[in-house]
Amino acid sequence: MTTAPSDWLARSRLNARQLSLLVHLDEKRSVLHAADAAYLTQPAASKFLKGLEDALGVALFTRHARGVEPTPYGEILVRHARGALAELRQAHEELAAARSGLAGEVSIGTAITSATNLVPIAVTAVKKQFPRIRVNIDLGFSEALVRRLLEREFDIVIARLHRPPRVEGLDFETLAEDPHGIVARAGHPLARKRGLTLRDLVDQTWVLPPPGNVMPDRWTQLFLANRLDLPHQVVETAELPIITSLLRMSEMVAPLPTEVVRPYRESGILTMLPLSLDLRLGAAGIITRREHRFSPAANVMLTALRKAAAEQYSRKNVKAK
Repeated sequence: MTTAPSDWLARSRLNARQLSLLVHLDEKRSVLHAADAAYLTQPAASKFLKGLEDALGVALFTRHARGVEPTPYGEILVRHARGALAELRQAHEELAAARSGLAGEVSIGTAITSATNLVPIAVTAVKKQFPRIRVNIDLGFSEALVRRLLEREFDIVIARLHRPPRVEGLDFETLAEDPHGIVARAGHPLARKRGLTLRDLVDQTWVLPPPGNVMPDRWTQLFLANRLDLPHQVVETAELPIITSLLRMSEMVAPLPTEVVRPYRESGILTMLPLSLDLRLGAAGIITRREHRFSPAANVMLTALRKAAAEQYSRKNVKAK
């Protein structure tokens, strides 16, 4: 007789290695590679997986010639396994911090705007005061970052909320919105053009983020609102080093946050074109999971981010006056 899932859960004793195997099966899509990553033999991994599926009465992974793929049931269990491992890591960090002073690890996901200023300021402050705290920083699009936050891959995310799933489980602390402008290389012919308009940019080559980012949508709306054809020459990338190199070596233009390009403008590499545009993506914010119990290291980082954000906001207000 098949064991009811509730009975199995009541008696289950999954250890960290087995939880890790489930996560690695999802990531590597191979029993052999997942077993290696979890420090198990392939027969032991296969036996555990079959026993788990028999106990639950559902298939967790579909087997095919190229490897394995999680079923909807498997996706649920993998999500909880990933969360359980995160909780175990946090418990270990808190114990270590209690034994030997503040240490531990904190994971941050950030969009490009905050990655160039806010996050480095906060991380520098934390490392200066608590050098033993390990900080992991990952750059990405807002929607992907929020999804990974919900999957417990991050402690804190700095991003925008556009179409977030399960938004009711998140806390959002709004940051001051950073204005955008059209950026080109220093000495670009259009930088000296009097009465520059958006029409003058239709034939330019634009560097834009790929679909999935809010910028292409706002960019399209901007041209349509001005009754202009969309530029046909577009290069797609969201990587700042590539964007700045393309701009520096060509006549291309790109819409970028003013704060992101400030160091390049101050060093004489890039410039803002003399064109006033109402190009707004919406304010980013510090996003956390409402039910998440922060480790001491994550609490320190959250405090540093809030302080850095407040100082940035104060500086912007002074400049505006």
